[in-house]
Amino acid sequence: MDILDAIKSRRTIKKFKSDAVELDLIYSWLEAATMAPNHRMTEPWEVYFIGTDTRAKLKHKSDFGNAPVLMAVVSKHGATAVEKEENALATACFVQNFNLAAWSQGVGTFWSSIGTSAKNREILEVPENYNLIGVLGVGYPEVTPEAKPRTSIKNKIKSLP
Repeated sequence: MDILDAIKSRRTIKKFKSDAVELDLIYSWLEAATMAPNHRMTEPWEVYFIGTDTRAKLKHKSDFGNAPVLMAVVSKHGATAVEKEENALATACFVQNFNLAAWSQGVGTFWSSIGTSAKNREILEVPENYNLIGVLGVGYPEVTPEAKPRTSIKNKIKSLP
């Protein structure tokens, strides 16, 4: 699948098959994700694989669509407020790279912001000097939804003199 097809066809998956995803595949997508742009090569991302005990404590309403793999992605704060923001944005790019790499090989993701609450940050053992960018469910889609309508980019472009 070429990159434009992956971008245009990728969906948020809310229901996964129980089939396992090979850890080597996940590592290869995480490695590809590290090519995300990041200011001054801070490489601020870290990944926490979430086990069954921790997952149960999160009490997500859909249990992340029963995804067979669950992981949290965190971003180190920077030395300044600007660097903290840049690091969070770079880590979001890391997540999107991961999502697209997985999707290009038939594996879907569900990106949840559940971990931003203080309670869930504690459950996930996120240090004070990190942002929790999201919790990702990863697996083979049981259901792939249709694309939702998008506003044309032509309606969101502004030209400056």
